[in-house]
Amino acid sequence: MTGPIRLETADLSVTVDPLLGGTITSIIHKAQGLSVLGSVPWHPRPGPAATIAAPDENAWLAYYSGGWPLLFPNGGDACSFDGVFHGFHGEASLATWTAEQTPEHLRLLRRFETVPVEMERLFTVEGETVTIRESVTSHGARSASVIWGHHPTFGSDLLAAPFEIATAARRVVVDDRFDPPRNPLQPGVTASWPEVPGKAGPVRLDRPGGPMAAMAYLLDFETPWAAIRRLDDSIAVELAWDGAVFPCAWLWIELEGTQEQPWAGKTRLIGIEPNTTWPGNGLLDTNRRGARLLTLEPGRKISAWIRLRAFRPEPGALTERSSHAR
Repeated sequence: MTGPIRLETADLSVTVDPLLGGTITSIIHKAQGLSVLGSVPWHPRPGPAATIAAPDENAWLAYYSGGWPLLFPNGGDACSFDGVFHGFHGEASLATWTAEQTPEHLRLLRRFETVPVEMERLFTVEGETVTIRESVTSHGARSASVIWGHHPTFGSDLLAAPFEIATAARRVVVDDRFDPPRNPLQPGVTASWPEVPGKAGPVRLDRPGGPMAAMAYLLDFETPWAAIRRLDDSIAVELAWDGAVFPCAWLWIELEGTQEQPWAGKTRLIGIEPNTTWPGNGLLDTNRRGARLLTLEPGRKISAWIRLRAFRPEPGALTERSSHAR
C-alpha cells in the first residue's frame, strides 16, 4: 500500500490517494497558485477506510474530503440489490487500490468484492489537463447491473469569488427526493438549461447564489462538457467526458445551504458528476423506477474517459466546446 501520489507538470499539481478510493484530493494550477477542487469544513478520517460499504451518508462523509471520488458499482443511497449490500456511493469510493506509477502516468487496479468486476484506471497529466481512462471487465457468470460515475466536486479558490457555470446540456431535471430547507428549486420539474422553476420564481443555475442546497440532472448533451469560471477570470475548469458511457451528469450545489452537521453552513461545493445513470438514489431505487442501469455482460470490457482542464480563461468567456473533448 502507498499514501497519496503526486503527478506534476509545469502547469498542474495533481494528488491522488490510492488508499481511499483512488480519490483525486487536489488539483492546483501552479501559475495561478489556485486550487480548483473543493474541501470540507471537518477533519475526514484518513484511509484505508474501515469498510467498503458505508451503511449511510454520514458514515461515508466521515472519510469524504471533497475532491474527486469515483462512484462504482453504486451511486447514492446504500441498498441491498441482487442479494448484495452496496454502501452509500459504492465500494470504489472507499476501497484501497493497487497503484503502479511511472514517469508518464499512474495506474490503479481493483478487483471488486461487491460485484465480480475488475477495473483499471489510468491517470495522465499533460500541461493543464488531467485525463482518466478507465476500463471495467466483468468476470461473473451472469450479467451485473451497476451505477458508474465520477464525483468531481469543485470549490476552494475556484468558488472563492463570483462564478458562472456553462454546459452543453439542453435539459435539466430537478431531483424529486432531495428537498432540504434551503433548496430553492421545485422538486421533480424539467426545464431547459439554465433557468429552472423555483419555489419563489425562476432560478438560474448558471449563476447559483447561496445559501443554497440543491440537486439536479444535466441531460441531452450533443457533446458532453461543462465548465466553471470565476468571473474575475483568474481561474476556470472545463470538464469533458465519454458520452457513450456517461450520458448524463449530476449537478450538486452546496453553497452554505446545509446547516446540519457536519456541513454546518460552511461548505461551498459544486459537483458536476458524469454518470451512467439518473436519478442518483442508489441501485435499488433506480431499478424500481425503471431508469437506466449499466449492464455488464460476462467477459465484456467497457472503457471510458474523462478529462479536466484547469486554466486561466480569456476575459469574459468560456469555450462552448472543450478543446480536449476528442
